[in-house]
Amino acid sequence: MAKTIKLSLSEDEAEMLVDALEADMENYVEAAKEARGNNQREDVKTFTEAAERIGALIERIRKELP
Repeated sequence: MAKTIKLSLSEDEAEMLVDALEADMENYVEAAKEARGNNQREDVKTFTEAAERIGALIERIRKELP
């Protein structure tokens, strides 16, 4: 099980983190599309899962923002 950490961020820092995560998520979505086009099913699964996990993290951060 992953260790839980606590981190204090300003609203600006949290927004910066969300922006960076969104860019990373977009890269995984694009990689999944490319893998799908190349019929690489395992890569599609891996990249899609990564994008979904990043999306979930973005939502957790956004819930803490006003």
